[in-house]
Amino acid sequence: MTNTPTAAPVSPAGAADPSRWLRVHHPRASAAARLVCFPHAGGTANAFTALSAALPEDVELLAVQYPGRQDRRGEPCAQDLSELASGVAQALAGYDDRPLFLLGHSMGALVAFETARLLEERGTVARLFVSAARPPAQDWQEPDLSLVGDEELTAGLRRLGGIPEPLLADPEIAAEILRLLRADHRALLRHRCAPDTRVAAPVTVLLASADPKNSLEQMADWARHTAGGHEVAALSGGHFSLLERPGESAPPLTRRIREDLARPAAAAASGAPDAEPLADLVRELMMEGLAGRTPRLSTDLTALEAAAGEVMAPEAFAYVSGTAGSGATGRANRTAFDRRQLLPRMLRGTRRTDTSVTLFGQRLPVPVLLAPLAAQQVAHPEGESATARAAAATGVPMVVSTFASRTLEEVAGAAGDHPRWFQLYLPSDRAVGESLVRRAEASGYGAIVVTVDATHLGFRPAELDSGYSPFLRGTGIANFTGDPAFRAGLPADADATQAVLRWAQISTDPTLTWEDLAWLRGLTRLPLLVKGVLHPDDARLALEHGADGVVVSTHGGRQLDGGVSSLDALPAVRAAVGPDVPVLMDSGVRTGSDVVKALALGADAVLYGRPYVYGLGLDGQRGVEHVLRCLLTDLGLALALTGCASLADVGPHLLANGDRR
Repeated sequence: MTNTPTAAPVSPAGAADPSRWLRVHHPRASAAARLVCFPHAGGTANAFTALSAALPEDVELLAVQYPGRQDRRGEPCAQDLSELASGVAQALAGYDDRPLFLLGHSMGALVAFETARLLEERGTVARLFVSAARPPAQDWQEPDLSLVGDEELTAGLRRLGGIPEPLLADPEIAAEILRLLRADHRALLRHRCAPDTRVAAPVTVLLASADPKNSLEQMADWARHTAGGHEVAALSGGHFSLLERPGESAPPLTRRIREDLARPAAAAASGAPDAEPLADLVRELMMEGLAGRTPRLSTDLTALEAAAGEVMAPEAFAYVSGTAGSGATGRANRTAFDRRQLLPRMLRGTRRTDTSVTLFGQRLPVPVLLAPLAAQQVAHPEGESATARAAAATGVPMVVSTFASRTLEEVAGAAGDHPRWFQLYLPSDRAVGESLVRRAEASGYGAIVVTVDATHLGFRPAELDSGYSPFLRGTGIANFTGDPAFRAGLPADADATQAVLRWAQISTDPTLTWEDLAWLRGLTRLPLLVKGVLHPDDARLALEHGADGVVVSTHGGRQLDGGVSSLDALPAVRAAVGPDVPVLMDSGVRTGSDVVKALALGADAVLYGRPYVYGLGLDGQRGVEHVLRCLLTDLGLALALTGCASLADVGPHLLANGDRR
């Protein structure tokens, strides 16, 4: 935007004319990594001159020069952002000798995102930094600047900052700034990105505390656009803090780049993946507090039930929250966690914690999976599709219910390549059961979780008093109405009522025995877990009849009133199956400390249930993501505060005397 001379173009051997696109302000031949920087709308490569100088000798900055400005003024400005991304990606073809980090500011973040997608077709991007930019699929709510007069537009630039007043006061320079800004905005307004578009690289969002255009809430959806993890780093200042405060911006960038460069060696030495820094969510929310903003939802995961009860339809809330009979089993599930106390150890050097766990040969990032809760459309119109996207965004595998309100294929599409399992209620019509299993296999589900504690529906007063069943109203039976074997049992002209009645007749089987589990074992090569086990003898029988693992569960207290809690049953089940069989548990888990207690008593992982559905009811996908980020942050801190660097450090010794049974 200024007339300051640009840095010399660079052109490594073999590159496709990068001299048009890339500028190096401070060449560093011995740098260990390169940071490619993409300017904002109306900006030039010179925007990053000060940041380049502030970086240390081991990081070389390559500044992108868009067409239509400075030494490229004779070229037309780009018509869309993909044109810019394609040009930069081609220019970077010769820069594969050192790790590449991409950084985009404002509009430049979208160009960097699209460039990363192109680069990942032939290699990898170490990390994507995005500054002062909403996620690519989000409506940026930008006006059409061709309809905004010069004076009004100039006044807006003054409010936003980033352009020295002498430049805006110079008519010739100001006219050039407005020309470029309008041209770049036309390209920005044409940009479209699907909500499920992702890069493999991790994403770091740089958010300035006083940015008038962007908030933490708006930045949350960046998590859905990466398969490599998402974090937020706080900067002080306004929208142009990255460029105006290079002395403050360079250290967090440098620190993260050096950590990423060191990660492969550290992981190779330890044999385990490195975890993200602890308490990122805590820092984010505190920074938001400085700006006078508080979270949309409470971070107290035990308070979400009451909050959801105020916004969900009464009958829907009764269905989700209700328990069997007097609610004694539901209360026992929570009491079992409250009764046990953690006994932490100090000064164990746990700056980072490794929360990953291996189940059935697959490395999962956390020992938490979303429990298979049925008919989630009663909480939110998008139902399981929103939950699947949130699970993928936060790295939590999902177990999808047979009685989901979206088909297992739809949920798989929403989850992308993120790990997922399929929970099966074995129907009395075995042809339908086999069809469900085959569909799960074809849709990329990694395990079958057969539920055995709901062959009869529990006595649930909250549902009975409201006379409400989502299934009899057609919600939660999509996997049946869309199944060819199920449809084959209906008349050709069957209506919705006939479909519901057939579902009610065959959806579960009260005559199930352990021999039926053996039949299911012979049907699929996927890992098979039995969910609903509480007695150690049943755990042994499950293994004898072909199960690969068990889930200790009371069905969230929804089946048998007055039964033992899952946590109390867990140690005996673990002892019965031995140390090598995967054992999971659910029912009553609410906090990160609860997860640690379950692991200490023998669980390999937990299934997490109602709280995420309350989050879904309160705020859709964002609500589920909020709940899971809170849980995982709490889990990481609970591990660190008990002195555990990884899940391997968790055991009965973490529980105070008398709490280990």
